[in-house]
Amino acid sequence: MAELNTDDGGGGGKHGGKVKAKKSSTKIDMTPMVDLAFLLLTFFMLTTTFSKPQAMEINMPVKEKVEDPPKIPGNQTLTLLLSDKNRIYYYMGADDPNLPPTVEYTTFANNGIRKLLIDKNKEINKTYDKVEALKKEFLDGKIDEKKYKVEKNKVVGDKKALIVLIKADEQSNYKNLVDILDEMSICNIGRYAIVDITTSETEMIKNVVVQ
Repeated sequence: MAELNTDDGGGGGKHGGKVKAKKSSTKIDMTPMVDLAFLLLTFFMLTTTFSKPQAMEINMPVKEKVEDPPKIPGNQTLTLLLSDKNRIYYYMGADDPNLPPTVEYTTFANNGIRKLLIDKNKEINKTYDKVEALKKEFLDGKIDEKKYKVEKNKVVGDKKALIVLIKADEQSNYKNLVDILDEMSICNIGRYAIVDITTSETEMIKNVVVQ
């Protein structure tokens, strides 16, 4: 609070001549402002939601040797081979040396890998369309966020949904791997894994004619 001190100036009698003006001085007490600052600090600390670190889920292959590994359906498996110059080589089906698959390539440019993933996800079990329909219901307020996430996980995790195997050769870079993982989320792909590239697949890349 401000204190006002008054002083009669030492004059001011009947015989003093001119009456001197009273002098005043102010002194500001900062204690209430300090108290207010601590109250505000405490309030915001208690009411603010601390940001939670977001981690990307990555499905990694099991290092232990599995005697009878599960068979992956070739008609719903897309293999992406990351290589140099931001190129992504891909093929559908299994890596069979006796019957080599047709390998093509694309990039991260417009109408590149994202279009490929969306088209394949629409083609196989219509997963992309189902997730987009759920998203619309959520945005329209027909379902809450909890139900949206539960139903979405069911759709992308369906056994009939698209499976993507991501493999990188020695010529690829870390940014390409991060970008392709982002594309998995954008294109509503829930079944994917990072796998080591094989020798036959490395040879496949060399035999692809790049225009």
